[in-house]
Formats: sequence, structure tokens, C-alpha cells
Amino acid sequence: MTLDLITTHYNYYATVLLLGIGLYTVIESRNLVKKVIGLNIFQTGIFLFFVTLAFRTGGSPPVISEGAGPYVSPLPHVLILTAIVVGVSLTAVALALIVRIYSEYGTLNEDNLERLYHD
Repeated sequence: MTLDLITTHYNYYATVLLLGIGLYTVIESRNLVKKVIGLNIFQTGIFLFFVTLAFRTGGSPPVISEGAGPYVSPLPHVLILTAIVVGVSLTAVALALIVRIYSEYGTLNEDNLERLYHD
């Protein structure tokens, strides 16, 4: 029973692991690049969660045909593709800002940036 539960829900465990690692990295890291990496790991966990929820055993593509049975909804997959594009754009803008911050202040450490900003 327990082994069956673990082997059939491994994707949920992977989702929780990715969300935890990403959240921990964003909160605990003082380096801006590591924060962006943590944000991307967190986003990947969210993507995996939604794709996992969209899975249907025995589902078929949503093509209208005779004798259609249960089908897989394409909406979550479309939303995840859109979220991936938004995530890549967000990462590009964040990295561009980080490059600008580094060229201006010479550091990516939050503590040093706060000290330089307030001086």
C-alpha cells in the first residue's frame, strides 16, 4: 500500500522538492544570480504541478470523433507554454538588470548593495 502510493505519486514529490529548493534559494541566497536561479527552479516546480494535474489515465487527444471517451484537456498545456514564455522573458530582464547592477556597483551581494545604496 505505502510503496504503491510512493511509486504512483512520484511526480508530486518531485514538485514539492522543486518548490522547496527554489523557495529556499530565493529566500536564503544573498547573491542576485542565485536568486534568479531559485526563481527558475520554483517556476519549474509549478509547471510540473500543472502538467501533472492535467494528466488523465486512458485519455485521448481532444479530437472530435465517433465514440469519443475521456479526453485530455489541452488548456493546462497551453497555459504552461505561455507561462514558460513569460518565465524566459522574466529571466532575461532579471539577468539584464543584474548585469547593469554589477557594472554600476561591482557586486551582486545584497548586503553590499544595501550598504552602497545607503551611503
